[in-house]
Amino acid sequence: MCLLLGATGVGKTLLVKRLQKLSSRDGKGDLGDLPPTRPTVGTNLTDIVAQRRITIRELGGCMGPIWSSYYGNCHSLLFMVDASNPTQLSASCVQLLGLLSAEQLAEASVLILFNKIDLPCYMTIEEIKSLIRLPDLIACAKQNITTVEISAWEGTGLSEVLRWLEDTHRTNG
Repeated sequence: MCLLLGATGVGKTLLVKRLQKLSSRDGKGDLGDLPPTRPTVGTNLTDIVAQRRITIRELGGCMGPIWSSYYGNCHSLLFMVDASNPTQLSASCVQLLGLLSAEQLAEASVLILFNKIDLPCYMTIEEIKSLIRLPDLIACAKQNITTVEISAWEGTGLSEVLRWLEDTHRTNG
């Protein structure tokens, strides 16, 4: 099981829909029109069928206080940050710290997704890493942490996310 977490409005639902479309086309060709999305209240389960079936459980940002109820059986964690929203960054950092310190997630591989790089006001990955002291977080974390810049809107970086999921679930089960 893969958990997809992040604040409300960071683009989690769009990411899952785009990954599903990308995996169904073997990573080839056009992603098609943008699918409709709305804020997730509760949880969504989506299967991505790549080299094997990977189930992604997306939890709404508003469910942050009870995310820990879903940590069991989590092999990987996608944590999404809105790179165009500096005011939300500190809250996202606090959420990430909570996830990285959770004992149930100690064995999970973590991919931090810096989304919305298509917007003109996005912060660079270097700015974000500096602001949240990401090198220090990575050094102290038990988890294997990877980062990627993406645009779920345009499709940038989604093949990297899919490849990371495939590789992680090939080794972790």
